[in-house]
Amino acid sequence: MSPEQQPRAPHDTILYVEGLTVSFDGFKAINNLNFIVEVGELRVVIGPNGAGKTTLLDVITGKVKPTTGRVFYDADVDLSALTENRIANLGIGRKFQTPTVYVNHSVYENIALSLPTGKSVWRALVSTLTGRDRDTVEGLLSRIGLAEKASQPAGLLSHGEKQWLEIGMLLAQDPQLLLLDEPVAGMTEQETDATVELIHDLADDHSIIVIEHDMEFVQRIARKVSVLHEGTLLCEGTMEQVQSDPRVIEVYLGRG
Repeated sequence: MSPEQQPRAPHDTILYVEGLTVSFDGFKAINNLNFIVEVGELRVVIGPNGAGKTTLLDVITGKVKPTTGRVFYDADVDLSALTENRIANLGIGRKFQTPTVYVNHSVYENIALSLPTGKSVWRALVSTLTGRDRDTVEGLLSRIGLAEKASQPAGLLSHGEKQWLEIGMLLAQDPQLLLLDEPVAGMTEQETDATVELIHDLADDHSIIVIEHDMEFVQRIARKVSVLHEGTLLCEGTMEQVQSDPRVIEVYLGRG
């Protein structure tokens, strides 16, 4: 197919998934999935274990390649043939279920290391950051609620605080699309409340996909919900629409 014949997503979409199938030894983790996220949208993806949620994020970030189908980012960038690093550099940031931070470095240094200008340990920790870099780090620390713990080793943070720090490290890379995989797993009630506020704040200037099992948390942040089941899209809509859909009740919400 020539470049002129290649399919293209509408220009108001940040992510366009078309006919996506991912097979592992004959098992279809994702099965002919069509999925669209608009620019500036906060989308929550739910579904039972094995529904294909994490595999979808793996494909978006280049960790897993499609068996068939296409994934377009920012209207016309085909992610299918790109490496994980290349995709990250395009402006897609992913937070995994288990936070990964530099436990022996301070909270401030973790953010500094994540700046595009701070990829070198020597550059970030020994050389002097520019005034603009320092402003960026301090602004991010304030945004994620860790300004008062800037000098503290990251290893001493609570689980929830480490989750916020990892989000801050992603923000330091200036992504357009944030992928958050179970961001409140293991958090206290107070930490969950703060995370709700943080995600609402981030949604003002980012496109966000959240995967989550905590339905109370989903209710508090959801604007549009997609339900996956056996690798395909079961339904989409508001939280109220999804909760009242008989198919969703049968395969997911009705399971206790």
